[in-house]
This record gives sequence, structure tokens and C-alpha cells, in this order.
Amino acid sequence: MCVLAVALSLSGCAADGGGKSSKAATNEPPVAIEKVDEIAATLPAQYREAGTLTVGTYVPYPPNEFRNDKGELTGFDVDLMNAVATTLGLTVDYTELAFAEIIPAVASGEIDAGMSSMTDTKEREKLVDFVTYLSAGTLWAQRPGSTIDPKNACGKRVAVRTATIHAKKELPAANKVCTDAGEKPLQIFEFIDQDAVTNAVIIGKVDAMTADFPATAHAIAQSDDKLEAAGSVFDAAPYGWPVKKGSPLGQSLLKALESVIKSGAYKQIAAKWGLSSGMIDKPVINGAIS
Repeated sequence: MCVLAVALSLSGCAADGGGKSSKAATNEPPVAIEKVDEIAATLPAQYREAGTLTVGTYVPYPPNEFRNDKGELTGFDVDLMNAVATTLGLTVDYTELAFAEIIPAVASGEIDAGMSSMTDTKEREKLVDFVTYLSAGTLWAQRPGSTIDPKNACGKRVAVRTATIHAKKELPAANKVCTDAGEKPLQIFEFIDQDAVTNAVIIGKVDAMTADFPATAHAIAQSDDKLEAAGSVFDAAPYGWPVKKGSPLGQSLLKALESVIKSGAYKQIAAKWGLSSGMIDKPVINGAIS
């Protein structure tokens, strides 16, 4: 029998290889996830026979997917995907790819699914299907004492991770508002990984950063008071796991996630990583808002 103990006791924590730990926000005993034969039977034969699911991810993006000080892949997304895979009687073979390579790899069949804190958008749904699993808005961060307004940051230096929705849509749109109004344009600094984005703010290379709220909240918590939120969370949108367009794998992942939610393990995993505010009640296939 395939069993995964969702170890979310008080000793559970998230660490980025040197930052502060984040204590789990639950005293509940860990939920043991087991294979559910009825759900596993919905898998296409190729997955049932192989017993593995190849999932592409890009790290680091704490607290969702990153490597701990032992080099182990960990995070909210990892815990949740492992729980879903166990429900399906599968093990996960994680493949690290550049963020921009994940959707093409899924669409071509190179990998089975993606898992990289990816926002489900209508544009991306043209290429792949998404199984939604978390609601994540945008949150900016700044150095303490700064007065950055995300809605009026004209002329400010803003860091962002390349290829993200923030780099491709949010900041270009904000910059257009500035230039159309005759204000100074944003100075946009793109970095390959989220740690570099965070560090750019801390050392003063930029004035602020923008990212999904899980990444920004984690960066603030790990910064030893060198960062604080700039404004509040806005533009909530669903995270999703991309799968090949029209693939029945999407429905199998959906049913397995519904089971994990019903078991209480989803709630524990979200609490462990400080993401309870982003929990969803019902996952869907293709839940893009825009």
C-alpha cells in the first residue's frame, strides 16, 4: 500500500538555507495520505503502468518550491504534489527546467505536468490545461521606512523574476500608465531567480519588488526585518498545474486533489507553509480570471 504521512507537526518548518524558520500553524496530528484505488483507476494506462509522474519545476521560489540546506526539494507545492501523487499510487520524478520552458515541455509531452507557482491565465490556457490549487494575489515589498505605492510607482526601480506574470503583464501595464500620464517610467530590473529579486531590494539596488504573495510574504519573514510589505495583496488569481491540452491526466489530478482537500491534508500543508489565506475549496480545470 502506498502511504504518505503528511508530517506537519509543530516541528515542521520552512527554511531557505540560512534564514529563519517558519513554524507550522497547526497542532493537529498529521494526516496519512494513502492510494485511493477508485481515483487511481482514472489514470491513463501509461501512468498506471509506469508508476511515476514526471513534473517540471523551477527553483528557487520559496515557500512553494526550493531546496533546503540539505539540497532536498521542498515547499508547499512539493508537499501538495506528493500528496496528490500518493493518492494516485504514483511517485513523482521532478525535473528542473527554466520557468519559461515548463509550458512548452508540457505541451510537447516532454514532461507530464508542471509545478512552479504558475498563474492560470487565459493566454496560457491556449497552450495547456490547468488544475487549480491555490489562490495567489500580488504583493510588493520594500525596505522598512520606504513609501512605495504599487499603484503609483512611476520612476521607481522595481525588481521582478523574469518570465513571470509580473514581468510580462503587471509591470509593463503599470509602466504604460506612467508614460501615458507624462510621468517618469518605471525602471524594471529582471532577475532569473527569486532570491536575486529579494536581495536586490535588501541591498538597495532597487526600491521595491513584486511577486506572488506567497513568495513576497516568505521573503519578508526571512529577511530579519530588512523588508516589509508595500501596500496589500491585490489581483488575486489561481495557481495551477499545467498538463497537456485535453489530457485525461488533468481530471485524475483534479480528483486526487479533491480527495486531499477532503482528508484535511491540504489544510495542514497550507498551514505549514503559511499559505492558509490562499486555500481554495474546490479545484477546477482552467479557472483563469484573465
